[in-house]
Amino acid sequence: MPKVAKEMTALDVKRAKHPGGHDRNITIAVGGVAGLLLQITPGGAKSWLLRSVVGEKRRSLGLGSYPEVGLADAREGARRAKAMIREGTDPIEERKAARAALAAQQRRGLTFNDALDRYFAEKSHEFRSEKHRKQWRAGVESMVCGEIGDMLVSEIGTQDVLRALHPHWLTTTDTARRVRGRVENVLSWATVAGHRTGENPARWRGNLDQLLPKPSRVAKKSNWPALSQADGPAWFVDLRGRDGMAARALEFLVQTAARSGEVRGAVWREIDLEAGLWIVSASRMKMEREHRVPLPASAVALLRSLPRFAGTDLIFPGPRGGMLSDMSVSAVMRRMHDSEVKAGRPGWIDPRSGQPAVPHGLRSLFKDWAAERGFPNELSEIALAHKVGSEVERAYRRSDLVERRRQMMESWAAFLRGEERGNVVPMIGAGT
Repeated sequence: MPKVAKEMTALDVKRAKHPGGHDRNITIAVGGVAGLLLQITPGGAKSWLLRSVVGEKRRSLGLGSYPEVGLADAREGARRAKAMIREGTDPIEERKAARAALAAQQRRGLTFNDALDRYFAEKSHEFRSEKHRKQWRAGVESMVCGEIGDMLVSEIGTQDVLRALHPHWLTTTDTARRVRGRVENVLSWATVAGHRTGENPARWRGNLDQLLPKPSRVAKKSNWPALSQADGPAWFVDLRGRDGMAARALEFLVQTAARSGEVRGAVWREIDLEAGLWIVSASRMKMEREHRVPLPASAVALLRSLPRFAGTDLIFPGPRGGMLSDMSVSAVMRRMHDSEVKAGRPGWIDPRSGQPAVPHGLRSLFKDWAAERGFPNELSEIALAHKVGSEVERAYRRSDLVERRRQMMESWAAFLRGEERGNVVPMIGAGT
């Protein structure tokens, strides 16, 4: 008759130790269930094993680690496994099959939120900046994840995408249009990765275009509030009288017709003061192309007057050493407008909308000025870092006309300073 192991108590299990002297695991019969063992490694780690004959083979089944699995649970697990063996089932093979089925179910059962995480991680290197990464994801999460985020990608249909997009389509059309494309990309990835089959429910042509109005028909066209040309020189006088790094950044911005982010992120190594040239790398440009900016003499003089700060290469650093915020630059224009209003004048406003002008509207002011002075459209568009001509034309164009643009930018700076021929600059604070 086989020897029956003495039943260990919970305290016995806790106190059990490896005897040392060798580097092999030891096993101790626990008792209570035949074949149940406590395994102890030389390092002191403990786990449960059940040794039993399954069919014609002697098998060892792991029942978990101690103390995560206690003595009572280990005995209960061993009893269930032995019951399966008596019924002709191999618990080890059963466990392998269950794990495989779970893994397959998880692969098939990917939610849109999970698909978004994986797509975003795999495509992260394609985003042009950290800001773009955050905006891309935030738009999808805020607009559609509340409706379809927890749905399995395999079950998302056209009506589900429509339900998510429709509330935003007429109010924030441009954003909704971009988000639709992002959803289409995520679901396309899920299809190629094997998580769904069939047509893409976020596809526009022949699908959502039959259910939603064309964006071009419903998008609200609104331009950034811009100064009138008549106000440009007086506004520039006001600006140059303002103190602070944000004011200097705005002064540089208007003379170069650049975007706020390009100016706020500008570093000294991009500047050639002797050549009067600012070269912005493709990674910092919206169009992802290197942009050469010919600097008017007054912009070069501005840069020469600025201090260089230790620990940063930024030309216009913020108070804490990092980049200035977009809000800081906008706040300069807002304060300028408020000061005018408090003085009893109309303020620096867009003559069409009546709204206070903003930094991005200064690019519109430059565009209007260039058109009225007869500068070729190609020159002003290149200065604004817009795409010019067809893709074929851009492929064949070898020059960015930087020297021709230099003449234009010098004239633009002269206009701002009130030195353009026939230009009379009203004095700030003069009586009306």
